[in-house]
Amino acid sequence: MKIRTGFGYDVHRLEEGHDFWLGGIKVPHTKGAVGHSDADVLIHVICDALLGAANMRDIGFHFADTDPKFKGIDSKILLRDVIKLLTDKGWSIGNIDSTICLQQPKVNPHIPAMKNCLAEVMQIDEEDISIKATTTEKLGFVGTEEGVAAYAVVLIQKG
Repeated sequence: MKIRTGFGYDVHRLEEGHDFWLGGIKVPHTKGAVGHSDADVLIHVICDALLGAANMRDIGFHFADTDPKFKGIDSKILLRDVIKLLTDKGWSIGNIDSTICLQQPKVNPHIPAMKNCLAEVMQIDEEDISIKATTTEKLGFVGTEEGVAAYAVVLIQKG
């Protein structure tokens, strides 16, 4: 059996007037993340970690932010496409461990819905997905509520 790990990191600016998509669900908030797609930072880091683990470059390589066909796209579609790329190469997901860095809104009440959504999209067990949340104690762009950041580590296996 071949085992690999991958790491993902992403940041998006927060602005009023945008929906806030996080982990595949719409989170109620006065601000939302800004990006070429729906700016779902959690899905983006999971995609990057999975692609990196499989040595398949990154999300920007596969879904360029200069391509109009990805403008406003639901990031769950991108994640489904990443899963297909991996399975076509014989990889399966062992587990995902992620952390969302956000001052407001509180993420913990939304984690069960995020896990459920992501498990359905990736066709894996919710027990194989860890989502944690932290603030930056009001420090930096996260602390001043100018942006959101996320990290993910994944384990994939083949054979």
